[in-house]
Amino acid sequence: MTRLADLEAGVQGVLPSQLLSEAIEAGWVGAGGLPIPDRNIQPGSIDLRLGDHAYAIQFSFVPGNQSVAQKLAGFKVEEIDLRGGAVLEIGRPYLAPLIETLALPAFVRGKANPKSSTGRLDVFTRVITDRSYRFDEIAAGYKGQLWVEIVPLSFPVRVQAGLALNQLRLMAGRSKLSDEELWQEHQNQALLFVNGRPAAKDEFATSDGLFLSLDLRGAPGGWVGYRAKKHTPLLDMTRVGEYRSRDYWETVRAERGGRVVLDEERFFLLLSEEAVRVPPNLACEMIAYDPTSGELRTHYAGFFDPGFGYDPTGALRGSRAALEVRAHDVPFLIDHGQHVCKLTFERMACAPAKLYGDNIGSSYQGQVDTLSKHFRREPAEAPEGRDSAMEPQLDLFGPTRVITGR
Repeated sequence: MTRLADLEAGVQGVLPSQLLSEAIEAGWVGAGGLPIPDRNIQPGSIDLRLGDHAYAIQFSFVPGNQSVAQKLAGFKVEEIDLRGGAVLEIGRPYLAPLIETLALPAFVRGKANPKSSTGRLDVFTRVITDRSYRFDEIAAGYKGQLWVEIVPLSFPVRVQAGLALNQLRLMAGRSKLSDEELWQEHQNQALLFVNGRPAAKDEFATSDGLFLSLDLRGAPGGWVGYRAKKHTPLLDMTRVGEYRSRDYWETVRAERGGRVVLDEERFFLLLSEEAVRVPPNLACEMIAYDPTSGELRTHYAGFFDPGFGYDPTGALRGSRAALEVRAHDVPFLIDHGQHVCKLTFERMACAPAKLYGDNIGSSYQGQVDTLSKHFRREPAEAPEGRDSAMEPQLDLFGPTRVITGR
């Protein structure tokens, strides 16, 4: 059985749930004397929680050669108490210390990403560390406070101390699979499914990662996704299954030929054509889209934990990915089957003791919709124009998920 000491001895990969628990016990991840609940330890990541206050700031920044607190001192506008909850306004940047702190050994580094539910609400977040020029990347051996920048982009939201908006992965050594290793892994245990079958070689497109494409195949006038409305009510991010989707979203329908025009600076939720399976020995991340292929941003949340789209019996043939899309500067035409994002896969240091799925309360296993867990499912709001025979047949439909985990 792999232990923390094995990492120092040369074992490489992403730390699974049981090693993350050991890392907490060893003091690599702390919470200022507060407990870190077991429910916050995911198969390949740890949920990061908001502290008891936040700051409205003038603009985003990186600390460079200073601590975040030092740099913040000149840019904060007001302090906001999060203990009883607070409203964050659209388009305004906020910075909050996280409850969790790090004291990593020299051979362990970290990576942060928004949780899937955060990205699906178009709440832009990224983690900042002291004396760094990069967001979401935690240097090997880092010791200190973690901060999160928060910018609601479509809806005014209410947040509260203890709410998890982001998650953290820890890893040691080389963990990323090359394109050749990805194809070999796919041959051993399918990672990508097209129409319910493992993707063939010509459908398994790679270039420093595995491409996913858009599903815009709805019948003429059929449902293919959602577009965020303007001027919506407040949304409390601590409430699950309480909101009507029609108050926040407009349905998006494909034009003839399977195409959609994205309005500039509007937020869209769409689905991937392919279904993804992440077996227990791997973790996955959706990475930023290549800007040379168009003025398009295709996601804000990135982690797929081990077990996403996976069922040891083989009954679940992957889960489709929710794609969080925004066109910048100009309207942008997208077509059915167009490549819009890439997945990178990483080895786990060892198989996790628990997997993504219903058994740990995961929200988005087997998803056929893209809305976050905050919205209730009502018959009148069911997606139209979908061929149900193309979707996974297990009754695993929770509020939804993709890119990250919960």
